[in-house]
Amino acid sequence: MNTGFVVLPDGCPTDPTWLFESPQVMTHPSGKPWLVGRWDADEIVRVQAGSVCAVVIGHCPVTTARLIRLVERVQSPSDASALARELPGSYHLIVASPEGTTVRGTITGLRQIFHTRVNGHPVASDRPDTLALLTGAGVDEGVLAARLATGGLLPAPLGTASVWSGIRTVSDDHCLLITGGRAQEIPWWRPPEPEVPLEQGASAVYAALEEAVSGRTVGHGLLSADLSGGMDSTALCFLGARRTPDLLTFRWAESDSGNDDAAFAAHSAALLEHASHMVVAQHELPALFAHPAALADTEQPYLFTRTLARMKHTAGLLSERGSRAHLAGHGADELFGRLPGYLHRLLRRRPRLAVRHLRGYQALNRWPLRGTLAELGRANSVGDWWCDQAESLTDPAPAPRHPPLGWGLMPLRAPVWVTDAAVDAARSELRKTADIARPFAADRGQHQFLVALRATAPAYRQFAGLFGQAGIRLHQPYLDDRVVEAALAVRVHERCTPWEYKPLLAAAMRDVLPERVRARTTKGSFDEDLRVGLSRSLDELLELFADSELAKAGLISADAVRTQLLTPQGNLSRNFAIEQLLGCETWFRAARHLARNERRHKRT
Repeated sequence: MNTGFVVLPDGCPTDPTWLFESPQVMTHPSGKPWLVGRWDADEIVRVQAGSVCAVVIGHCPVTTARLIRLVERVQSPSDASALARELPGSYHLIVASPEGTTVRGTITGLRQIFHTRVNGHPVASDRPDTLALLTGAGVDEGVLAARLATGGLLPAPLGTASVWSGIRTVSDDHCLLITGGRAQEIPWWRPPEPEVPLEQGASAVYAALEEAVSGRTVGHGLLSADLSGGMDSTALCFLGARRTPDLLTFRWAESDSGNDDAAFAAHSAALLEHASHMVVAQHELPALFAHPAALADTEQPYLFTRTLARMKHTAGLLSERGSRAHLAGHGADELFGRLPGYLHRLLRRRPRLAVRHLRGYQALNRWPLRGTLAELGRANSVGDWWCDQAESLTDPAPAPRHPPLGWGLMPLRAPVWVTDAAVDAARSELRKTADIARPFAADRGQHQFLVALRATAPAYRQFAGLFGQAGIRLHQPYLDDRVVEAALAVRVHERCTPWEYKPLLAAAMRDVLPERVRARTTKGSFDEDLRVGLSRSLDELLELFADSELAKAGLISADAVRTQLLTPQGNLSRNFAIEQLLGCETWFRAARHLARNERRHKRT
């Protein structure tokens, strides 16, 4: 592994140093290995205060002196939760005290924790494939079948479950407590009640985002940033330019003539007087779906395979221009977008206002009245929702205007290429999840936002890995815990309405964004790029799935995939399902190879 870490309990005989090139080792007071891995010197802060040792790995703009003062308050593992709630940035936090070691990631899943047992001892890591290498774990085909049978729409906790057998994912609002030979997952974070008025909340969002960006504009060499023309990336550019006016902005040109991103991006670029700007023309970019057999990494199936070649190309271009840190707006759609599940609670507390919102959504999305009322009348639990998905997995696709008002974002339906055996395995996983699932928040709208964040944040971590291979640190400030908390504290019906586009972000960035961008009501489409890319890569896709490892394992029908690829399509939904299938196929091939390598390592 190039980077990452493993946490060991005192006395564990396992030696994980072979997993890392030039490994670094921290020890328990006994001298036994505690934290083993590889990290950059500027991405780690370690302090000791009495008998408590704390290590922060990742981006956290905290001085050693301040961290010591904070750690001095830590007397027990539970006190470490208060420490995690005070620190800015995006990081893993490992705290050792005489009572045990706590390990935690971030509340969105951008940084996660995984654990298993090795030689009878609990061992944790920031990557599941690291533990798979350590234990020789194979693929959990039940979890993989669930991913295949749900077309990339599988929510947490099953959606974030490890696809490596015997390796557990710690829930994003839990930490892992290791005490001797025992590991416990303990809740440490709850979302704020969404009670803050919009304008008051906007100030808090601005402060959190300004701190998140400013902490990333110092000491990393040339700073680059996406400038798509949309509100999210443009806000980061203007915040970043306050401290780094000579930043480099980047964007892909679009092939669809109806996409107005270019006009808004050009307007913003003209106002960033000291920045330089890179716009890569379509003919200079790899097509979407180019090199479909390429692998992102072995951690988990990659969600965004259509842009994998472009992301690698982008990282290479920025590296050649000297960028060493890059700002990206990932997570803003999930945090500030329009998720209408809040109508459930609003209808019961403020029915007149709820009816107004409902009429707005109906006009905007043409929701059918009867179906909408049926969804709003459902008083089912999260467990009921998972059971319903298991039972309806092979039902016809939901209506195109289906209102997304459930505990998930959309009903789950199996693509036609998934075999009966895979559907049965997926149903089993869905039913097991029904027994353990719980709401992420009492408000269904708040729950939906966390579902969306946790569905994509682990994939955004894989983006960071791609940039890291090119020597660039990818920063995604919208996914910092403090930014997420500030946004989630705002009343849902004010940050999410049918009449305004991202009203909370627009209010927070009132004095940052150009007014023309802040008031933008359109959004660029890349549908044409998708159609052209799939057409250009069709032969390679057909060849790849003709020799499908998933088909050999009995999870999909290669003939059905071929038929779907060759059938004219009326909409893009099947392309997104192909994209998710492709991520599973390339990962499955590599995962089997990784397991074979591990067995060879053991023999030698």
